[in-house]
Amino acid sequence: MTSQLSLPRGLIVSVQAPEGSAMREPSVIAAMAEASLANGAVGVRLESPEHIGAVRRRCPGALIIGLWKRSFADSSVYITPGWPEIQQVWAAGADVIALDATARFRPGGQQLAELVQRAKGELGAPLMADVDSLENGLLAAALGCDWVGTTLYGYTEATAQQQPPAWPLLGPLRQQLPAATGLICEGGIASAEQARRALEEGADAVVVGTAITGVDLQVARYVAGLAPAACAPGR
Repeated sequence: MTSQLSLPRGLIVSVQAPEGSAMREPSVIAAMAEASLANGAVGVRLESPEHIGAVRRRCPGALIIGLWKRSFADSSVYITPGWPEIQQVWAAGADVIALDATARFRPGGQQLAELVQRAKGELGAPLMADVDSLENGLLAAALGCDWVGTTLYGYTEATAQQQPPAWPLLGPLRQQLPAATGLICEGGIASAEQARRALEEGADAVVVGTAITGVDLQVARYVAGLAPAACAPGR
């Protein structure tokens, strides 16, 4: 039986850290998630079964969008690319499973339509479709995905020349998606002003990651920005 889950309006914090980062400790991820929720976030987006489980234990009532990034030699799809990843994300305690819903070839030739059907039919799992275009967003909704996010706009081969946030997608998606399908703006949101704009342009919720929890990238950017002055002769 398929579960139904409404999308709360507001901020969802993506609490992730890159491979090799000291921030990838499950206890650190869980603490950042708890802090985000305590300060008004309506949910969190988490990567890997390990982190999903850690946050679920620490924050039992949290709304968790879960995914698992895995790379395969035969495909550029890496966000919850196949059935084993879907199963483990769900088993770890996610409320919603996020998966790549672009038109790209999936590992092993797995088909998006079949994955959606199995996730809904066998697990009863709500799904968030990470898309890169209007066409793929509408297709994902037609296949049965509950929420559509602009996560991959600017990050696929077909949209490599585009720069997130996905402002051009929000209005058309909101106009053409079924009223019951949640719309999430994700990718490139770097300020509260941009987050507000996303809601004003049609999104039900906005996901912010690097600008809030991306300690590694944020520090690296500051250091790079300071480098010319740091290397200049003293005054």
